[in-house]
Amino acid sequence: SGLFHDEPTIEVMNAIGLNISALGNHEFDRGVALLLRLANGGCQAPPTANRQTCAGITGKFSGARFSFLAANVLYRENEQPIVPPTWIKSIDGVRIGFIGAVTRATPGIVVPGGVAGVRFVAEAKALNQYAKDLQAQGVQAIVAVVHEGGDAEGGYDACHNPRGAIFDIARGLDAAIDIVLSAHTHRGYNCIVDGRVIVQAASYGRLVSVVDIEIDRASGKIVRERTHARNVPVPNGVRTPNRLRAAYPPLAPDPKIEAIVEHYRKLAAPLAQRPVGRIAADFDRRASAGGDSALGRLIADAQLAVTRSQGAQLAFTNPGGLRADLRASGDDSVVTYADAFASQPFGNTLVTLTMTGAQLKQLLEQQWSAAKPERARFLQPSSSFSYAWRANGLPGERIVADSMRLDGRAIDFDQTYRVTANNFLADGGDGFRALREGTDRVGGPVDVDALIEYLSEASAVGPLVPDRAPRIRRR
Repeated sequence: SGLFHDEPTIEVMNAIGLNISALGNHEFDRGVALLLRLANGGCQAPPTANRQTCAGITGKFSGARFSFLAANVLYRENEQPIVPPTWIKSIDGVRIGFIGAVTRATPGIVVPGGVAGVRFVAEAKALNQYAKDLQAQGVQAIVAVVHEGGDAEGGYDACHNPRGAIFDIARGLDAAIDIVLSAHTHRGYNCIVDGRVIVQAASYGRLVSVVDIEIDRASGKIVRERTHARNVPVPNGVRTPNRLRAAYPPLAPDPKIEAIVEHYRKLAAPLAQRPVGRIAADFDRRASAGGDSALGRLIADAQLAVTRSQGAQLAFTNPGGLRADLRASGDDSVVTYADAFASQPFGNTLVTLTMTGAQLKQLLEQQWSAAKPERARFLQPSSSFSYAWRANGLPGERIVADSMRLDGRAIDFDQTYRVTANNFLADGGDGFRALREGTDRVGGPVDVDALIEYLSEASAVGPLVPDRAPRIRRR
């Protein structure tokens, strides 16, 4: 879908019969205008990199036949929601209202240009406001669909020790909201907190959340004690355990969906199946004790290699940009373009800029946010750079300053260095504001193209072996 500007995803959801979709943070990756194009239709102008637009069966893109919802994203100029905040469905004479919201942390985790001209308000405040509006219209059965999440223990259909932002939000919700469908943290849980269902179906279609409700016809309200939720596994991957396949047999493809998938598969095949290198083993995203991974090391090395001509001395990539382990799908350990694209699908371009040693230290300290200090986002460094951090360090003092090494030499805080990162990071995405202060910026290639070039050259003699040596150390 990414090769076609996400238009296939919209077409498939149309064919499935989706009614609503709450906006998520990734809908803002390329800005509000492109988000609205996906909703309303029309070709992408101009298409970027290897991507095509309006390449569907009909030769055009008509947009979504479902509603995007977000009650808490407003245009700055007029304070109006950028998409509808609510949607109402009538079932057998009873009306059910849905309110959408997206994490208010979105501005800190997307490219700043992606949220230009809009502002995000507190989720609970917006949800409560529109719950009142729905009640004023006579709708008493209300569901919140929120792209924010949390975590819980016990498995995908349990809820031990629930915690995280969505549970904080739920504590501030009006009693009129009976059910919360959550997302964002890619976790599977099925909770009842203060009598209210809060459920999340993990990610990538691995689960489907089903909530069965009963409504009192006299009041129009959901009967909470007769509401039951469950998370149902969907064995849709080649690595799905046999026990899950036996318990939940895969269904035959829907002909409408199959036709769309096959159409795009054929269009993508010449590029997707092109060999780009060979690897001796999977480059996975499993983090070391320090926080870096084999895939992160590979991608950072690739980005450094292709920007050496711009004076680059070190490179960083963000863990959120690593979307799948790099695995060889071809024979004889061959990696295809599709394999590389699965790991690096965002199409960010590389930027090389100049920072001082002191700014590098500041950048690394920003791996811990004030809002969620327990969840560090470790930048993945190239092989030229290494450092250590203190697990018990105070905010702003977690990085062991004299451990910062470039090519084995200590970083001089007064010296300048050339650093490569993708444009998402270079613009301050994920809260890495120090990179915005970098000077002498020079643009580079698309990140997936850098990875492909590096794979091709590094595996010319033999399959590339994952680097298992940590570059970040935890003290």
